[in-house]
Amino acid sequence: MDKKQNIIDGKTALGIELGSTRIKGVLVDYAGNVLAVGIYDWENSFIDNIWTYSLEEIHKGVRGCYSSLRKAVEKEYGVTLKQIGSIGVSAMMHGYMALDKDGKQIAPFQTWRNTNTQEAADALTELFQFNIPLRWTVAHLYQRMLDGEQHVKDLDYVSTLSGYIHLILTGERVIGIGDAAGMFPIDSHIHSYDQDMLQKFNTLITPYQEPWKLEDIFPRVLVAGEEAGSLTEEGAAFLDESGNLQAGIRLCPPEGDAGTGMVATNSVAPGTGNVSAGTSTFAMIVLDKQLSKLYREIDMVTTPSGFPCAMSHANNGTSDLNAWVNLFGEFAKLMGMEVNQGELFWKLYAKALEGDADCGGLLAYGYYSGENITMINEGRLAFLRTPDSKFNLANFMRSHLFTSLGAVKMGLDILMKDEKVQVKRITGHGGFFKTKVVGQRFLAAAVNAPVTVMSTASEGGAWGIALLAAYLVDKKPDEKLEDYLENRIFKKVLGDTVQPDEKDVTGFETFMKRYKAGLSIEKCAIQVMDW
Repeated sequence: MDKKQNIIDGKTALGIELGSTRIKGVLVDYAGNVLAVGIYDWENSFIDNIWTYSLEEIHKGVRGCYSSLRKAVEKEYGVTLKQIGSIGVSAMMHGYMALDKDGKQIAPFQTWRNTNTQEAADALTELFQFNIPLRWTVAHLYQRMLDGEQHVKDLDYVSTLSGYIHLILTGERVIGIGDAAGMFPIDSHIHSYDQDMLQKFNTLITPYQEPWKLEDIFPRVLVAGEEAGSLTEEGAAFLDESGNLQAGIRLCPPEGDAGTGMVATNSVAPGTGNVSAGTSTFAMIVLDKQLSKLYREIDMVTTPSGFPCAMSHANNGTSDLNAWVNLFGEFAKLMGMEVNQGELFWKLYAKALEGDADCGGLLAYGYYSGENITMINEGRLAFLRTPDSKFNLANFMRSHLFTSLGAVKMGLDILMKDEKVQVKRITGHGGFFKTKVVGQRFLAAAVNAPVTVMSTASEGGAWGIALLAAYLVDKKPDEKLEDYLENRIFKKVLGDTVQPDEKDVTGFETFMKRYKAGLSIEKCAIQVMDW
């Protein structure tokens, strides 16, 4: 009855996250307990050499997710969802959403997956002496200018996917600092874009004689707990096609999936870290100071409250692994067996534990798209072995699980081995960890440190943005986000911790030597496999 009454009274927070393959909505109470979940599955498209989602797909997906959640509430509680205490929107970070003064899209939406910005990213990194990855919004913007695209002169607003959805719901041109940190370098002291770099960029583009400056077309930066607007009548009608949702609901700053992953794993304080492993894989380590020098493999971003954070971000994660699992599912059906997909994943993942520590000499690359950490700009998928490799199912699965962490490990090695960053705990979340123990054990081997997976891990970033929405309306005066999470949300959340196994650690290091050596094969494949 308490859950039902909280829903009726609007003592709830809703988080909606647009992930790569799924849009998920999570409704929670102010203690962080999940009351209902909504799901909408989707997939990106590769059109004219661009990874994208159409505006129609985006709108349909958000509405479909909310509709799924609304129906779940009606079925579970017999309540029509009308009032919500607060709402938060998050999405895949980075990318390029471009609008004109009328709010119309004037260029295809480019996701984080695109690596068509090498020239711009290199030039901006050199100018700023700060790593600008290929997927960052400013790299996309500058590349559009370098390429002479006509729409640039008509730009009135450029944002990420979360900022775009937030604009539809509230009319506000704002962004959470964690997501903003994937658009342009952030100064953590002023909680906004780095002013020196901003001036350098505006000076750089002076010859183009554009009618705008960067600060005119980028969203205003907010930190966790700040007001980010309210749901308008138009926003309510957009979100809820049934027409029952009331306007006036407060929204927290829109965030990126990296920031919501930090929140969902209680990794927002210096010395904490998390690894999100799914379609893409990224590790976030919260720092108490900046790194000693520039690394092209490491992004410097921030937590939702503004702490500096080092990110090792791999564009490719488990997509190829999932494709292989689906292939095994097809084979099972061919043999007359009806296999539950969840059971199929569980058995194949568990089988990997029986493999040789170094995967028996097998090597795989799940590069659906380019990979910034390894400086490869296009995707080619490969599975490799020598005549004397130990080719069996256990090693096959183990090699694909290892390679899902391969690129991100290269970045983590820089942080832990070269920069000597100290981490109190690493928390794992995402689909990679759904099968108990397996993903944890392999990540522990990759980082040579204990890895914890919490009981709430399956709720992911949608739960994280719901917590940020709850923090907006339920925080105490001067209560910091890290204290709110530690003392009020995660105090009773259980988790399992796996320690690194020495043989696994040694085996992973051997695998990584082959992984690095084999990158030349990937580069050759790009040249040869041009069909």
